[in-house]
Amino acid sequence: MLKIRFFILGVLAAGLLLLGLAGVMWPSVLEGVYAQDKKPAASSTTGETKKIKKRRRRRRTLVQVDKVRIEPLLQTMPVIGRLVAVRTGAVAARIEAPVLEMKVDVGDRVVIGDILAVLVDDKFKWYRAEKAAGVRETKARISSATTRLSLARQELKRIADLRKSAAFSKARFDDKSLEVLRYQAELAEARARLERAQASLNLAEIELRYTLIRAPYSGSITKRHTETGAFVKEGQAIFTMVSDRDLEIEADVPARRIDGLTPGTKVTIELARGKKFNAVVRAVVPEENLRTHTRMVRFTPRFNSRPENLAANQSATVHLPIGKSRTVLSVHKDALTISRGVPTVFVVEDRRAYARQIEIGDGIGGRFEVLSGLKEGELVVVRGNERLKDGKRVRINGASN
Repeated sequence: MLKIRFFILGVLAAGLLLLGLAGVMWPSVLEGVYAQDKKPAASSTTGETKKIKKRRRRRRTLVQVDKVRIEPLLQTMPVIGRLVAVRTGAVAARIEAPVLEMKVDVGDRVVIGDILAVLVDDKFKWYRAEKAAGVRETKARISSATTRLSLARQELKRIADLRKSAAFSKARFDDKSLEVLRYQAELAEARARLERAQASLNLAEIELRYTLIRAPYSGSITKRHTETGAFVKEGQAIFTMVSDRDLEIEADVPARRIDGLTPGTKVTIELARGKKFNAVVRAVVPEENLRTHTRMVRFTPRFNSRPENLAANQSATVHLPIGKSRTVLSVHKDALTISRGVPTVFVVEDRRAYARQIEIGDGIGGRFEVLSGLKEGELVVVRGNERLKDGKRVRINGASN
């Protein structure tokens, strides 16, 4: 019986000991379990926040913006003109001869002095040789006449030195004086013949040079008028050329707009594909077209880098100034929408687009003058504004938020 009692007491003591240990360890166990439960909850909250922000960004309208800025305004009036070559026309033969060779063809570009064609030159070579021989013959006659004159003058001087002696003969002195005069006349005649012979030689050399048809200026060949073997006459066209590197703009300007156009006035010209360049007024032709009431004006272009493939008669738009330049506040044309018949723009403030009615004035290329409703530096929507509503949240294209 005693043994049973000790056994029961031992079991109870062991139970109490286990309960004590459990009481000490239970808070730590609970804290660990709580920490494990808490960590996944925090991670889940962060992920949900990111998803919410992403959904908000997706709900924002993607737009592009442009600043309202101040710039100069110069009103212009477009006038259609054309490019004209300063030099163009036929290159003609200057002598009569058959064509020996054609050196160039239509479309070829040539430089001043280049040989375009060659004429048969046999006759002109012999003609030049004949004139050269005539020059040499005349020079020989001059040399002979000079020698005779020199001898006659020496003889006349010797006779004159005997004037005070008994050997002096007045008749012989007079004869020798006449002889000197005759040799002087012969020499003068020979010199005149030399000038005439030299002029004939020069003409022969010119005609020989004319057998080579050369480019009078740099440009392009636009037409060919004859062929190898054909006989051409003096003045007959061989080629037609155009100086496409030396171009001007010609435009018929309304007479009421002529007053502001004086030589040196700067204008803007627009060629194909919207390329714009500066130009200046060179001359206003003082003749008015009675039917159209316009006057022809010539403009000289100022190309920073010359465009390729320019051609004579190519159309060009001349933007003529019609008023004085002034500084204005401007907005991009793509920012404008029409709301109830009133020009409206969307101004971006704090990531929201607010509709604002404005008053616009004259156009400045791709912009409009702002008379009221905007301030310099404000951002207006230029892309995506067609689907915006007042106060809608927006996301600027290229921005990080």
